[in-house]
Amino acid sequence: MAHFAEIDENKVVLRVLVVDNNDLLDSENNESEALGITYLKEGFGSDWVQTSYNRTFRKNYAARGYTYDTTRNAFIPPKTYNSWTLNETTCQWEAPTAYPDDDKVYIWDEPTTSWVEIEE
Repeated sequence: MAHFAEIDENKVVLRVLVVDNNDLLDSENNESEALGITYLKEGFGSDWVQTSYNRTFRKNYAARGYTYDTTRNAFIPPKTYNSWTLNETTCQWEAPTAYPDDDKVYIWDEPTTSWVEIEE
């Protein structure tokens, strides 16, 4: 099965649909993203971009609210916190400090831009 993200005029993902691999096959039995896009446009209109459930291309599996960045050819999740920056390799947002590696549970505290331990 192949997955395709419907994107709006701002390249924001509206939804993700599954397309049978048989609907992507060209005359030589090779899968074609273009055929999947044509199939979806005929059925639903809109603009579509293929996404990878296994994240083998376009960095991240698309989800509603993600943005398709045409320059990076990647789906980028919504920015979680203002202080976080985009990792250009993974296209994931990262905190200014790494998550502590001490087997405790933390949450991000934006006002202090730090990880705060959750005490049980």
